[in-house]
Amino acid sequence: MKTVRAVVVVLSLSSLWCYEDSWLRAFAQSLLRFLGFIFWGTAAALAFGGVFVILKYNNYRYLFQESFLSLPGWLAVAAALILLPTGVLAISISAKSSRCQQGALMYLLLVLLCLGMSSAVLAQFYSIRMASELKRTMGYLVYQYNGTHAQGPGSRAMDVVQRKLQCCGVQNYTDWLKVTAASWHLPAEKAHVPESCCKEEYSQCRGGLGHLEHLFQEGCLKKLEDQLHFAMLYMFWCCTVLSVLELLAGVSNGILMRHQPFHDLRILDSSTFS
Repeated sequence: MKTVRAVVVVLSLSSLWCYEDSWLRAFAQSLLRFLGFIFWGTAAALAFGGVFVILKYNNYRYLFQESFLSLPGWLAVAAALILLPTGVLAISISAKSSRCQQGALMYLLLVLLCLGMSSAVLAQFYSIRMASELKRTMGYLVYQYNGTHAQGPGSRAMDVVQRKLQCCGVQNYTDWLKVTAASWHLPAEKAHVPESCCKEEYSQCRGGLGHLEHLFQEGCLKKLEDQLHFAMLYMFWCCTVLSVLELLAGVSNGILMRHQPFHDLRILDSSTFS
């Protein structure tokens, strides 16, 4: 009688284990299929952030001493490209498991995790360093600006920044008033700001201070800082969320791989070395 009860208990536990095991496998397949589609959407978001960072760096590269500022953007674009086949593999494995596809997915997830974390760390690092570097470079360009030879490289750079961002000076337009009249080669009583500070709708504006409403009065530093900080923060959170999704995909793929182990690879079996 005890033997019969023991057999019944064993069979009950076995059936319960099989039920839980099949439920876990079904859940892993559904989650992997869902993550496959999410990877495609994440690829688009990541590519947008990467291209935005690259374009910002190309537009204002003369303001940065660091030549690697666009690196987080390039890493994000690379991750976005790898995410496309990763999503295809995830959806394919959720429908029909294949040992080769499962292994390839694990390798791609590992590469993506390295790219995403590197891009997130660099984005955070450059976001902290950007403010002081921009302030120093812009202050130097304002100081070196030559009103009579506005075609010089320093003058052109500051004019381009002010026209693109619709701003004037570093903190505000009064920064130009701190520049000595001697450096402008102008009489002191004719102090004014560059014409690039003028609003486009006022074609007669020549930078005079008589009509401040004709000038952009907000500083360029804050505007450019806000744009770059948004880009870097966007990149950081995209990469962080992507890393979490990759870990979920890796766990789901691992559950499926447990049900279909690599039987052909017996290199580490104890029988091989006996």
